[in-house]
Amino acid sequence: MADKPVEVLITLPMPEDVIHKLRMLSPRLRVAVHPAQSAGDISDEIWSKAEVVYTDVLIPNLAVAQNLRWIQYHYAGIDYILNSPLASRQDIRITTMSGASAIQEGEYIMMSLLALSHRMPELIANQAKRDWPADRWERFVPRELTGATVGLLGYGSISREVARMLQPFGCTILACKKDAMHPEDTGYVIEGHGDPEGNLFHRLYPIEALRSMLKECDFIVNTLPLNDQTRNIIAEEEFQVMKPNACLVHISRGGVVNEKAMAEALADKRIAGAVVDVFNQEPLPPDSPMWKVPNMIVTPHVSGFSPVYKERAGEMFVANMQRYLHDETLFNLFDPTLKY
Repeated sequence: MADKPVEVLITLPMPEDVIHKLRMLSPRLRVAVHPAQSAGDISDEIWSKAEVVYTDVLIPNLAVAQNLRWIQYHYAGIDYILNSPLASRQDIRITTMSGASAIQEGEYIMMSLLALSHRMPELIANQAKRDWPADRWERFVPRELTGATVGLLGYGSISREVARMLQPFGCTILACKKDAMHPEDTGYVIEGHGDPEGNLFHRLYPIEALRSMLKECDFIVNTLPLNDQTRNIIAEEEFQVMKPNACLVHISRGGVVNEKAMAEALADKRIAGAVVDVFNQEPLPPDSPMWKVPNMIVTPHVSGFSPVYKERAGEMFVANMQRYLHDETLFNLFDPTLKY
């Protein structure tokens, strides 16, 4: 029914400006904000009314939330729902926040690429020793990003933003994605960012040709989602084909890269460096050997942090809500068969 109220439940604090924009979309919307750490923090009565839910990591009890028709998650990666009944429900639309974090993730990756190209891990280690080495030219001469070949493993919103940001550096940009026949971006794109048309790379590889791409790269950026097909997709054989001077930036999910193979490749100097933001176990335990892997910068899953992330995420939710109200295809629909 066109005039039927739409009950919207938001389970985390959101900027008032975002809530106002939602309410201004239609008088049908009834927006309720109930910050919660778990699904049990919200009453069954509230869950039972909700038609639309905006949440970070909560998985509603579907036996109670019987009116639920759409869940908008606050993050781009939602691998935490894959083993839940929610992931296989055909009557509930699930959308991710892909695209909303592209700017800050892109800046983190650019920072990482420049840090690796200018040997920041070695420079930090040298500072700890309080050494001004006589052979500093030989030890610290950079591998310039300008003119390098950069491989983007996964060509979603984040990699597309990196491709845009790399344009002034004159890099050869290689990209690898599951559906190489469709290079355009059909998801949510912040105006002026990313690569909506899919024309900023030099070559696009299907995922089956991953190793063919890797052997060409000076720098490799991994943004692949974690699912059954991508788990350990970068493992011993992939590190074997990389150049000895290749560097890896890994920001997607811990299970995509085999940590043991990565650590051994770095220790044996079969690759030159890495920046790693995600791990199999998080928080990374203090006694984990990953802290001490040579030529690797460890960051505590912060690549998506931004002081304005909620505003950007809210803008996307508003855009998706407008589509929902007009019965249009939503941005970033989760595909149960692809698991992302």
